[in-house]
Formats: sequence, C-alpha cells, structure tokens
Amino acid sequence: MPRALFVWLHRWAGLAMAGFLIVVGLTGSLLAFWGELNHWLTPELYPAQRAGIELDAATLARRAESIVPQARAATVYMGHPGSVSIGMEARDGASPLDFEFLHLDPVDGHELGRVTWHGLPRRKNDIMPFVYGLHMYLAMSGIGDWILGAVALVWTLDCFVGFYLTLPAGGERSRKGFFARWKPSWLIKLKSSFYRANFDLHRAAGLWLWAMLLVYAWSSVFFTLPNFYTRATQLVLDYEAPIWAQDGMPQNDARAPMEWEAAQASGERLMAEQGRRHDFTIERPLALYNLRDKGLYEYRVRSSRDIGDKAGSTSILFDSRSGALKTLSLPTGHRSGTTLTTWLVELHMANLFGLPYRIFVCFLGLVIVMLSVTGVYIWWKKRSARLAHVRRPAPRPAPAE
Repeated sequence: MPRALFVWLHRWAGLAMAGFLIVVGLTGSLLAFWGELNHWLTPELYPAQRAGIELDAATLARRAESIVPQARAATVYMGHPGSVSIGMEARDGASPLDFEFLHLDPVDGHELGRVTWHGLPRRKNDIMPFVYGLHMYLAMSGIGDWILGAVALVWTLDCFVGFYLTLPAGGERSRKGFFARWKPSWLIKLKSSFYRANFDLHRAAGLWLWAMLLVYAWSSVFFTLPNFYTRATQLVLDYEAPIWAQDGMPQNDARAPMEWEAAQASGERLMAEQGRRHDFTIERPLALYNLRDKGLYEYRVRSSRDIGDKAGSTSILFDSRSGALKTLSLPTGHRSGTTLTTWLVELHMANLFGLPYRIFVCFLGLVIVMLSVTGVYIWWKKRSARLAHVRRPAPRPAPAE
C-alpha cells in the first residue's frame, strides 16, 4: 500500500479519536491516584484502615439491608481499605433508590455514606465515580461503551500505522544505514519552528512510548468490546470471557436461591477446595456477589495467583440454588489468555510496581492528551497551508514589449 494512504488513514483516525482520547487521557491521569483522590475528597467515605476484626460479607449484606429496609443487597466488595461497598437495589414494589452503593465500616458496620455511579454527580461522594464513568463509557452507559470501543479498536490499529510512518520511506537513496535514517524520528528539535517542534514531539513521543500506548489501546478493547476481545484472544490463546461479559444463564431450578450466609459458607468451602486442587493459597476474601439474573453467586478472594498491588481477581462462580461449582477463574497460571489479560488489565489500572508506575501512568495520560492536541495542530497547519496555496492568485503574465 502506498505510504500516502497510511498518512491519510493516520490523519483521519487521529482526528476522529482526538476528542475522546483527550477525555480518556485526562480522566485516566486522575484515576491513577483513585484511592488518594477518594480519600482527599471524601475522607468520611474512605477512611484509613483501623484495627479490629472485620465483619464477613454476609453480615455486612444483612447490615446494609437493615439500614435500608426497602432495598436488598446485591454485591459486597471488601477491597477498599477501611470501607466496604455494598451494591443495593430496590425490592420489588419499592420506590427506586436515590443511590447505588452503600459504604459501611468493615469493623462495626455503621454507615459511612452513599454513592451513585451513573449520571451527573450530585454530591462530592459521586465525583470520582463520575470521573470513572467518563473514562470507561463517557458517562453514557450503553452507547458510551460502543463509542469508546470503536475508538479503542481504531486506536489499536492506528498504533501500527503510526509506527510504520516513523520508519524511513522506502526507496530512498542514501548512503546512510536504516537506523541512521530512522534516528531523526526519535529526536525533538526544540530550537526549530513551533510547527516543527510540535511535529517532532508528536512523532517522537509516540515512538518512545509506543509499546505502552499499544497496551492501553488493546486493553481498552477488553473493557469496552469484551466479546470482540474474547474472540480475538481465543484465536491464539486459551481464554474464557469474564463473567460480566457472558450472557445470562437460564434458571430452571424451582428451589429458592441461597441466603447470604449459606452462599458465603459455600464460597469459602469451594474456594478452599480449588486452592488445594490448583495449588494456590488464599490471602483474604474480597467480594461476594449475588448475580440474580444469572442464577449464580460469585466469590472472590486475593490469592497467590494475583499479581496486582491491591485487591485481587481470583474467583469462583457457583449455582445460587444447588451450590454446584460452575467456573474457577485464576488470574495467572491457569489459562494463557487469562494470564495475558490479567497483565494488560493490571497495567491499565496502574495496579503494579507501586507508586513509580502510578506516576508514569498519570504522565502517560497527559502524553495521550498531548499526542491528540499536537496531531490536530499538525493537521490544521497543513490544511491552512494548502488553502493558502489554492487561494494564492496566479501570477500575471508579463506585458508584451
């Protein structure tokens, strides 16, 4: 394919993505310090961890339902230090809730606050969830996922197009070797014109950080187009889609679903059995989710197979009526595709390598913004130059002597 076609593709792909990548880059920079910003904005909601024996998931679910009698608990997440997040939903026939999550103290179960994750923020508790919503689905569930999914897919492909365009043009006649001709693409001439400095910054920054930009582009496909990501990964690796990306399962069992206490006991027993069978150790429980629409419970722990600095993704799914194990999901060492995906996700979430990497991720988000802005500027300057050339009056013929 001619190089001019790749230039055209890179230009218009960049223009189409620029606005979205600016939003994603800025919000991503903030989310790299999600915990610190949450504690700063809402210290009452995310207090520091305190001494004491923490309550179990079933007890916390019951406590939440006693605080809000017209609602029932759906999820219990214990991964936040000093705060437990309980997903709540209105009971049948009750009025809709004006919040989505109830935060409780993990030691004595008293209420810390309430949070809404969808819609515009109405209180400071909702600010960081709104930033997260902007980053993940443009704060528009459904259509926002599809838009950012298309952007992520185009971004992934454009990473390769942009890399190709940094290479020396084919057919150039020069005594210099390949790497000598490629070297200018890695450099920024700050003392040149403003346009040239922008062009060098756009090209060199994209080249130096190319591998991480590709990691973020492809991992974004996982979050926004999970079915596409699953099919693509399964072409080359052993991979099973996460539960949130799977279709609902029919419920043919007439028995009543387990209550929270029985589900917790089943989850603990099944996870311990799987730990012995697959040779991993359980470090701490993290979550118990009642997936009513799928007829399942999910029990999640942090285990020796987790690689992230915080939380964990070792989980099992079991039938909410019979208690039969359905699926074990180990973040590493079980399925090759899942191991790769775990690394992509933890890198994307800045959940590896401690504070230095989180600072880098914050910086990378600003670089993505810079690449988008400089790309638009380069297009605008070239377009202005072309228009000026077209509008330039033709020279008058010299008068005859």
